[in-house]
Amino acid sequence: MICCGTILLWLGFGLPSVVFGKFNQRQVSVNSTEITSLAAAASSTSRGIADSTVSNNESSSSNSTAPSNSTGSSPALASSTSTGVPSSSNSTLSDSASSSTGNLSNYQYPTTNITYISNPVPAPLNRSYYNPSSKWTHAHKKAARYLSDWTLEEKVSLTTGVGWEQGRCLGNIAPIPSRNFSGLCLMDSPLGIRLTDFNSAFPAGVNVASTFDKDLMYARGYAMGKEFKGKGAHVALGPMTNMYRTPTGGRAWEGFGGDPYLSGWATQRTIWGIQDAGVQATVKHFIANEQERNRTTSDSQLSDRTMREIYSHPFLKAVQADVASVMCSYNWINGSWACQNSELLNGILKDDFGFQGYVMSDWNAQHSGVLSANSGLDMTMPGDIEMNSLTSYWGQNLTQAVNNGSVSIGRLDDMAQRIMAAYFLLDQDKEYPSVSFDSARPRAEANNSHVDVREDHWKLIQHIGASSTVLLKNVNNTLPLNAPRSMTLIGSDLGPSMKGPNGYSDRGGDEGTLAMGWGSGTCNFPYLVDPLQAISLQARKDGTTLDWWFNDFDTGSAAHWATGYDVALVGINSDSGEEYITVDGNIGDRNNISAWHNGDELVKSVANVNNNTIVIIHSVGPIDMEEWIDHPNITAVLWAGLQGQESGNSLVDILYGSYNPSGRLPYTIAKNQSDYPANINYVNTDEIQHPPVEYTEQLNIDYRHFLSKNITPRYEFGYGLSYTTFQYTNLVMWENDQLVKKGLGLGLNTEMNFDYERRDEINSSINGSSSHNSSSSSSLNGTISPQASTTGSTRNSTGKLGSFNLKSLHEPRWTISIDITNSGDVLGCDIPQLYLAFPSEAGEPPKVLRDFNRVQLWPGETKTVTFQLSRYDVSIWDVVKQKWSVPKGNFGIEVGRSSMDEKSMTINWCFKGCH
Repeated sequence: MICCGTILLWLGFGLPSVVFGKFNQRQVSVNSTEITSLAAAASSTSRGIADSTVSNNESSSSNSTAPSNSTGSSPALASSTSTGVPSSSNSTLSDSASSSTGNLSNYQYPTTNITYISNPVPAPLNRSYYNPSSKWTHAHKKAARYLSDWTLEEKVSLTTGVGWEQGRCLGNIAPIPSRNFSGLCLMDSPLGIRLTDFNSAFPAGVNVASTFDKDLMYARGYAMGKEFKGKGAHVALGPMTNMYRTPTGGRAWEGFGGDPYLSGWATQRTIWGIQDAGVQATVKHFIANEQERNRTTSDSQLSDRTMREIYSHPFLKAVQADVASVMCSYNWINGSWACQNSELLNGILKDDFGFQGYVMSDWNAQHSGVLSANSGLDMTMPGDIEMNSLTSYWGQNLTQAVNNGSVSIGRLDDMAQRIMAAYFLLDQDKEYPSVSFDSARPRAEANNSHVDVREDHWKLIQHIGASSTVLLKNVNNTLPLNAPRSMTLIGSDLGPSMKGPNGYSDRGGDEGTLAMGWGSGTCNFPYLVDPLQAISLQARKDGTTLDWWFNDFDTGSAAHWATGYDVALVGINSDSGEEYITVDGNIGDRNNISAWHNGDELVKSVANVNNNTIVIIHSVGPIDMEEWIDHPNITAVLWAGLQGQESGNSLVDILYGSYNPSGRLPYTIAKNQSDYPANINYVNTDEIQHPPVEYTEQLNIDYRHFLSKNITPRYEFGYGLSYTTFQYTNLVMWENDQLVKKGLGLGLNTEMNFDYERRDEINSSINGSSSHNSSSSSSLNGTISPQASTTGSTRNSTGKLGSFNLKSLHEPRWTISIDITNSGDVLGCDIPQLYLAFPSEAGEPPKVLRDFNRVQLWPGETKTVTFQLSRYDVSIWDVVKQKWSVPKGNFGIEVGRSSMDEKSMTINWCFKGCH
């Protein structure tokens, strides 16, 4: 049996070479039983953000591998380059300098109280009082020198895409040969490079979140980055980090689940991976873009505190990961278009977060010229106002605006410098491969060199597919299977599509096994291993007879072909995607959370005749399984999600015990759709010009809502079973020594039995606990409701650019450790999860995730897992004082196996205001 870092070599699998391999600025320690976390190794680098770690109670030796900058062999290069003409000929600026404040105070909000709309935060920002990372400082200095003698028109060309399908990539910045600048190629998607061939199709973002494995999050990003670079793409349009706010959100599967910290960790690790491979990452969609319905017209209405604590957190983690670019979204936010919302772009992103890269628009999400420039937009994509219009808000119009003073020359210099600084940050001026494909003209052989960039990434894909599979039910150890004599497969999801894996454009159809959703967040499959194909090979090896029935609507025949077999596997699915494609009446978002293709009836028809029915679910998100989940003949349920090209192989690894399941749900599966805190209002946009999307649940997203309302779900966030069992003991917590020496106080609850020798022993093995100063802050008044004002911003000047990234907020201050023992009889991985319960006066949900780790254990083995908390982690956003504040009173520190684990270990701790 395999798990985490070890896979049986005789199977020909193994942790992918990209994980064992040599990463830029990354060290990995390996021995025969474990892989020391990349997250832990990264904590000793200049990134300065602490991670949780795992240590073995018994001493063991390990060998380190040295970092390397190798990126593989250079691909064959196409001789031609993109030659599109900048889209700037016939339009006029839609606004003037006098309208550049963006304060739409006359807009009447339908119902919700709004804390702010678009506050006029001036740009460019003064960088003289900000000290970014040395990498950004060097990149900006190099960009400033490089651009020092550029003409106004040349700088404008950096900001304006050449127009839809006017170049070889989905987004194109024109080359300037006289400046030795080859241009920029921008390409989707967050799970693999789109509209090319000889590329890999990786598991979806929601699946990598299901692994709860920071190493695999990084490894997937790194492998994808290598493929983008190998094809000549400078900018990867991912990761997508919008939250799983509603269970039916169409593109939520591209992101990382229903918790901001889970999404934040996955976002940060993915960006590190992509950019360590030399490619600019683009975190998207900024912000509050959690549904497809009316996405280009709706008005997301949310309070300041909700914005800060939930929806902006993953973007803050992206900035901490040195992300090169941020994509602003289509929707309105509190009464102002996202791509011209000065409070969001200049204020939160560039001022509070200290973001040093550039902001690009989503495709055709720009709605003005001067206003968007002055509000913080740096690059318009694809450049034209409408697809193929060859007109632009910028281009020649931006040149005119600078000449007449509507946009300052300083602002244009800022835009150009941000774009080139990101280019130099990733050393893309040094022998970067040329674009080897034509996404708009894939059949034009002169423009398509068919460069194969896949390497052996299938191994990583299969590993993530297995690691992300969640075992929901396993009665009497039904799984793993042990060479059953006879087996039948029921349901079209277990077989191939009649049209092949790429028969539907952008995967806009649900036929055969489901391995990714639809829309621009997809890529072409190089092949797709369906469950029938993979199980057939295992059946041949085991001597198992195998039949199948793939007509989902003929339940009578399904029952016939399920009768008398030792094992019956039933496959069901549910699909969604981007709103420009409608599948079975679902306009991007799902219409409900029911299984597709008669799934419920199919499962019941099989379970009624076979007492060993195993249900396999490939789904973009939660489904309602109440009609059959408690059926006595359903002995096991596997939640496989969207596993990518190796889907069938990953499933076989779990079914037959080659891989011990360790995946965890990245969202809650409710018993009823009405139990969720938010659902999509399917209003027709013809009825309301800007239909409101009211974030009335505020902080109570996903499991937080279920805890707050005392609603029992079917399966909670963080849930997942294993083929073995685990025990937790010896939970302790302490304040880091350096801080104690600075007189900052220990804050130890007197009821806690504290082991100082244990603290010292573990502290000696933890990196990144550097000393720092901290300033005190006042507690909140205990309410989570926004301020009464609805006509302006709550922003008070912070006086310091990047104040949200101060060391005093983010350096590790407290350490928590717990011992975990494999009390079963097989090798397995566990996912301990750290939750905080704030003092009741803080107005927080009952419990919030702060960290997680993955630990691999042999039977009887015990390891110590440590977590670290910063002041930011234990703070809430004070909407009155506009600062992060640590609440007074006792906190609960809880470590368990899910958000509702009744066996979790808990201690009390007071960070502030206790004697």
